[in-house]
Formats: sequence, structure tokens, C-alpha cells
Amino acid sequence: METLIVLSIVLILSSTVGFASFRFVERAKQVAARDQIENLSMALSGYYMDCGCYPTAAQGFDALWQKPILDPVPDGWNGPYVGKEIPADPWGNPYHYEIPGPNGLPFSVASYGDDGAPGGRDIVSWKN
Repeated sequence: METLIVLSIVLILSSTVGFASFRFVERAKQVAARDQIENLSMALSGYYMDCGCYPTAAQGFDALWQKPILDPVPDGWNGPYVGKEIPADPWGNPYHYEIPGPNGLPFSVASYGDDGAPGGRDIVSWKN
């Protein structure tokens, strides 16, 4: 009987810890996405400094890793501008690059979060 009581207490405590940790895992994914978006934005700025323009939508983030072969091919490309190929966001979805960006910004970088669709809890380069 004592063993069953102890097992019940352990089960209750472990399930409580499991539910609490899930909230922290989601928060960690959001922070990681914000950091990656900030790194991509800085790499895009470096690309702009060297090439005089941002990569086109067709060139996308690949232009940060290897010299574009699609027009316009920049003469001043001095990359790579990132340390490795562009990863997926923490939910396994690709980051989205848009040029020009909203509100007169030159570009936007976005992660659509866990649902992978625009709207909801998107993480974007133009908001904190």
C-alpha cells in the first residue's frame, strides 16, 4: 500500500513538471527564432553593404551562403555572409524573406511559428 502511495505521488509530481517544462520549451523556440531572424537581418545588411542591393526574392537566403547565379548577379559579393546554410526555424519550417518589406522597410524576415502559416504568433524582423 505504501508503495502505491509513493508511486502515485511520484507520478503526480512528474506530470506537473512535464507540463511546466512544455511552456519553457515553447518560449525557448520563440527566443531561438528571434535570434536567427536577427542574424539573418545582419547578414542581409552585410550583403547590402558589399553588393549595393538586397538579394531578390528569387535569390532568397541562398545568396547569403553562395554567390547568386540568378540575375542580377552582384559584382561585389564577398560572402558567405552566414556561417552555414540557412536552417529551418525551430518548428522545422523555412524562414520567409520578402523584398520590399512592409511599412516601407527594405526587407522582412519572418517565421510563421508552430502552425507554419501567416497570422497568429508570427515572429518577424520588424517587431520585437
